[in-house]
Amino acid sequence: MPVVDRRTPAPRTPRQRPAPRRAVRKAPPRRQGSGRAHGLWPYALIAPSIGGMLCLLGYPLVRAVLISFQDFRLRQLISGEADFVGLRNYRTLLADPRFWEVVGRTFLFMAINVVLIMVIATLVALMVERLRRVGRTVVLCSLVLAWAMPVVAATTVFQWLFHSEFGIVNWALTSLGLGSFERYPWFADGTAAFAILVTLIVWQSVPFAAITLYSALTTVPLELYESARLDGAGAGRIFRSVTFPMLRPIFLLVFSLEVIWTFKAFVQIWVMTRGGPGDATTILPVYAVQTALSSQRYDLGSAASMITVVLMSGVLVLHFRQMFRQEDETR
Repeated sequence: MPVVDRRTPAPRTPRQRPAPRRAVRKAPPRRQGSGRAHGLWPYALIAPSIGGMLCLLGYPLVRAVLISFQDFRLRQLISGEADFVGLRNYRTLLADPRFWEVVGRTFLFMAINVVLIMVIATLVALMVERLRRVGRTVVLCSLVLAWAMPVVAATTVFQWLFHSEFGIVNWALTSLGLGSFERYPWFADGTAAFAILVTLIVWQSVPFAAITLYSALTTVPLELYESARLDGAGAGRIFRSVTFPMLRPIFLLVFSLEVIWTFKAFVQIWVMTRGGPGDATTILPVYAVQTALSSQRYDLGSAASMITVVLMSGVLVLHFRQMFRQEDETR
């Protein structure tokens, strides 16, 4: 008999259908020159701002530089023609002993103001960070109001505060039994006038610095503070080891802005004392205006302004160099 193969046939596997192909959209043909136009568009947007800045800042700066190399007095101001004298104006300034006294007073004025501003602003920022919501709102609003007060208005208020006859400072000191301050002429004393101007500059500068530092303090993680406290670190140690290292760029930025702000302080001094009594409150910007207006030596005034710009730029260059060096060391 024939043998029948009873083995069951292998099950048939269904055929796998090929995956449907996705339709690939072809990119539209790129217009020739579109990339170049797209690259020039940001420059076209900022061109009006750059042009306005060059007109408002660049032209006066170039004009002042040219006048500093010319014999430019009242006659030349009217006629519009001036002779080129090279570095004669700069040699005249550098040979003047009064100029070097003003330079030293300028750096002293800047150092006192910047140190006081940074210390007080840091303390205010740390205090605001620890206040409750209501107290924080009150302090921040007060700082903003003080910051928003116009410079001339604030200077006038300080003039009346220290007025010899009607000033509230003399009245308060006299009421406390200090009879020597009755009708005391604050602005006739060089040291007193210098201290009043320092107080005014610090009062006007602390709000900006404090608000900026407080905003930076809110970015520090609370876990770092908690870890430092668990390790037994006190408030001073936490600030030196945690807060300041993390916020070093912000502190350096505020420091640089305050250097510029105090170095070029002019309106407050000119409105309050005009550099007096004597030269007790005369710094380089005031000296430049005095030289240009009192003796009609616009050339010497422009030279003094250029020296002021160079000195301020030198201070900032040294500061930024130190800042970049510290950043490279921490990397």
